[in-house]
Amino acid sequence: YTIAYTLSLHDALRSDRIAEDFRQAMRRWASGVSVVTAKLGERLGGMTVSSFTSVALNPPLVLVALDQASATHALVRQAGCYAVTVLGAGQHSLSDHFAHPFTAEDRPFAGIPVFSLRSGAPLLAGGAAWFDCQVVGAHAAGDHTLFVGQVLQLQLGEGQPLVYYDRSYWRLGAKLASR
Repeated sequence: YTIAYTLSLHDALRSDRIAEDFRQAMRRWASGVSVVTAKLGERLGGMTVSSFTSVALNPPLVLVALDQASATHALVRQAGCYAVTVLGAGQHSLSDHFAHPFTAEDRPFAGIPVFSLRSGAPLLAGGAAWFDCQVVGAHAAGDHTLFVGQVLQLQLGEGQPLVYYDRSYWRLGAKLASR
């Protein structure tokens, strides 16, 4: 069915009905699952995101959208860099773990195998791919900030990525066509 709204954008953002319709529509979008991390001194942070995308090839740029109220957002803004682990198909428990907010006092990486590249931000072992990035742009967008990062270093893992669709985790199915 089609839903049309004639409210102003400001009114639309306050409407519970419109917010629920928006959530329902976004559940139709399949996405990879990533964990964005940052390090500043001894402080570490990380959070699950599905809003990770490539922006440009030359120079290689990626974008993540982080909730402005999150501890990870504050670390990325202060550190000026972040790392992204594209989770592998069997890593849904890590997605769930990093989906919960952490405070500055929490130790979100305790017991989790990690490594780092140039920025020193932790990357989660077993991922499908890893990106180490320097922030080259930050743009406010509602209650989130879009952080554009230039890729300083990357690594490729083995296997398929974890996929999130309609509030559930999935593995990729059969290939339909090649380009």
